[in-house]
Amino acid sequence: MHHGANGGNGTGNGTLLHTGDPHVQEVVKTAHEELRQLMRQRAEIMKRIGTLKQTISGLANLFGDEILGEDLLELVDRKAGGRQPGFTKACRMVLMESGRPLAVREVCEQIQQRLPSILVRHKDPLASVTTVLNRLVEYGEALSVVRENGRRAWQWVSDPLPVEQRSAPLSQL
Repeated sequence: MHHGANGGNGTGNGTLLHTGDPHVQEVVKTAHEELRQLMRQRAEIMKRIGTLKQTISGLANLFGDEILGEDLLELVDRKAGGRQPGFTKACRMVLMESGRPLAVREVCEQIQQRLPSILVRHKDPLASVTTVLNRLVEYGEALSVVRENGRRAWQWVSDPLPVEQRSAPLSQL
């Protein structure tokens, strides 16, 4: 690798920011700006998808799943028959339709009512649901809150949150 006049000293410790080559710095800066823009766009798209899924699910709850076509039923995870939705999809569906924070036990109960065969495959359903809910928090799809009794609960969010806001006391919502 060629180093500019102010570049690395051959020790291997240098980063691209320490290179004296203005062209390299410009490429890194441009790539960084584009990555930030794309991540903002992705967040906006995820928010819109979440909002649309909630709206469609709400309409289907009011008027019945028959108002939705087969393709739409599958897109909002409501398709009956065939392969049942996966464990993560089931957790998403329960949180999305709840409208309030749910404890792990409540999520398990909802899955048990709707898709009991999914829980049968798990030795410790509470631990499995906790793992999935924490993963949804990492993805920015759910929010982890602390209830007044000190217990954790999870809530669906349409708008992915910045990392620092993904775990918050319920009083801050």
